[in-house]
Amino acid sequence: MAFDGVTVHALAHELNEVLQDGHISKITQPENDEVMLAVKVREGGVRRLLLSASASIPRANLTDDNKNAPAVAPAFTMLLRKHLQGGRIVRIFQPPLERIINIEVEHRDEMGDLKIKTLIAEFMGKHSNIIFVDDKGTVIDSLKRVPSTVSSVREILPGREYFIPETVVKADPLAAAERDAFIMDVFSKGDSVMKAFYSAYTGISPALAGELCFRAGIDPDMSTASVGVDRRFALFDVFEDMMSQIRDNVFSPCIIYDGGKPVDFFVCESRMYGDLDTKETASVSEMIEEFYRERDLYNKSRARSSDLRKIVTNAVERTSKKIDIQQRQIRDTEKADKYRLYGELINTYGYSVKDGSSSFEAEDYNTGRMVTVPLDRDLSVHDNANRYFERYAKLKRTKEAAAKQLEMARMELSHLQSVLSFLDMAVTKEDLEQIREELVSTGYIKKHASVKGKKKEKSLPMHFISSDGFDIYAGRNNLQNDEVTFKIAGGSDWWFHSKKFPGSHVIMKTKGLATQDIPDRAFNEAGQIAAFFCSAKDQEKVEIDYLQRRDVKKPAGAAPGYVIYHTNYSMTIEPGLPVKQE
Repeated sequence: MAFDGVTVHALAHELNEVLQDGHISKITQPENDEVMLAVKVREGGVRRLLLSASASIPRANLTDDNKNAPAVAPAFTMLLRKHLQGGRIVRIFQPPLERIINIEVEHRDEMGDLKIKTLIAEFMGKHSNIIFVDDKGTVIDSLKRVPSTVSSVREILPGREYFIPETVVKADPLAAAERDAFIMDVFSKGDSVMKAFYSAYTGISPALAGELCFRAGIDPDMSTASVGVDRRFALFDVFEDMMSQIRDNVFSPCIIYDGGKPVDFFVCESRMYGDLDTKETASVSEMIEEFYRERDLYNKSRARSSDLRKIVTNAVERTSKKIDIQQRQIRDTEKADKYRLYGELINTYGYSVKDGSSSFEAEDYNTGRMVTVPLDRDLSVHDNANRYFERYAKLKRTKEAAAKQLEMARMELSHLQSVLSFLDMAVTKEDLEQIREELVSTGYIKKHASVKGKKKEKSLPMHFISSDGFDIYAGRNNLQNDEVTFKIAGGSDWWFHSKKFPGSHVIMKTKGLATQDIPDRAFNEAGQIAAFFCSAKDQEKVEIDYLQRRDVKKPAGAAPGYVIYHTNYSMTIEPGLPVKQE
C-alpha cells in the first residue's frame, strides 16, 4: 500500500491513542536519518516511537526494539533534548491526509513558561525529513537542512517559516463528497481509472486506488472513458464506504505475503490479493515494523544467497548440457540393432555371396522384408560379419554407459533443482549455512578449514500442529529432509512429498494411532503444507504422494534428500498453510 496518507492517518490515530499525555523521557538518534523517542505513557511503562526520514523507507511506528545510540549525540538530538525531553505530548495528528505526522509537545522554556513546540515527521520519499518548529510555526532546526540551492519550492532552515507546499491541488477524500462531484473529479480525466483516482485525491496511493477499483469490479488500467455509468456509481459506493471507515477510525491492518515474501500492507481489509496469504496484525505499528523487518530480512537473505544461487545455477546449466549430450549418444546408438542384423544375415546367407561383392540382399527373418546388406569389398564375407558384430557390441556398450550416466545426470539435476527451490525458501543465515554445508558435502563447493570459535546456530525443521493436534514437520533443505524423514519420523508416521516437483519432506506424527483413527483433515493439512513448500506452490493444485515412512528408502550413496518408494497413495490439493508454524 506504501506509506500513503491513509496509512499515516491510521498511524497518527493510533499514536495519539497510546502516547497522548505521555512524557518524553529519552531522545536518541540511532541512525543519521532516525530519531527515537522514549515516552512514559499514562498506563505506566515506556513506549518507544521510531521516526525515520530514510529516503528509501520513511516511516514511523511504535517499537520494542531499543536501538543502540551513538556514544556522542548529534547536534539535532542535543537540540531536541534541550527543548522536548521531559515534555508532555499534547496531541499527535495528521494534516488532512498528508504524509505528515505532527507531534505537539508542551515544555517549559528557560523562563519557566509553558510552550508548545511541534516535531514534524514528513514521509515523502527522498524529501523525507524531521523538522522541529516553535509555537509560531518557525523552524528551529531539522534533521536535514534544505537551502534554496537544493529546493526552490521550500527552504527548511532555522528561522524560516514552516509550511506544506501545495505542488498539486487535490481534493480531501475524507470530506463528504456528492456522487456527481466524485465522478467529475475522477472521470473527467483521460487517464486510467487508477491514475485518475490517486491524481484527484490526497493520500490515495496507487495500491489503494487499485483496491477500490477491484471492489467496484473495474479494471484499474481501463481508460476512464470506457467505464459505464453503473461501474462509476459502484466505485463511488465503495469509495464512500471505505472513507466512512477511515473517518470512524476503523482499521484492519494486515500484511500480504507471496510465497513467504512480504509484498504489501493495508490498514483496511484487502480483497484484491485474494489468492495470496494475509496476516492480520494487532496494530498499525506492528504491521509497519513487521513488514519492513521481514522485507529487509528477505532481501538480505536473497543477497546472501546470490553466491550460492550462482554456483547452483551454473551447475544446473552444466548438467543440462551433459544430459543433452548423453541423449544424443543414445540416439546415435539406435543403429546398433541394424549392425547386429547385418552380421547375422551375413552368417546365415554369406555362403552364397562372392568375395569382392559390395552388397547382397537377404530376407529379414523378423519382418519378412528384403534387406540390402552393404559389404566392404576389401574384406572377406566372414570379416564383414565380424566388423558388424564389433560395431554392434561397441554401440551397445556405449548405450549402456550413456544410459547410466543419463540416469545419474537426471538425479543430479533433480537434486540441484531442489537446492534452488530451498534457496527461494531460505530466510535466515542458518538456513543458508545448511544449504552451503550440503553443497560442500556434494562437492559443488570446496571445503575450507573450519575456524574454531562460537558454535554456529543450527536451523531446525519447520514444525506445525494440525487442527486435530498432530505434529507435522517439514524440512527447509535437503539435509533437513533427511533429518525429518529418517530421524524425526517413526516407521508408522506418514510421509508426504510433491509427486513431480522438488520440495520439503513433510511427516505427520501419528501418536501410535491406526490409520483409520486419524481424521482426513489431518492428512489434508499435511498435504497442503507439502504442496506449499515445493517449487510448484504457485499452481492451483499440486499432486502429493503420501505413504507410511517405513516404505521410504534411501539408496546407498544417494545425495541428501534423495529417496525412493514403490507404493503410495496420492492426493491433489491446493497449496497453503492451514495451520500456523510453531
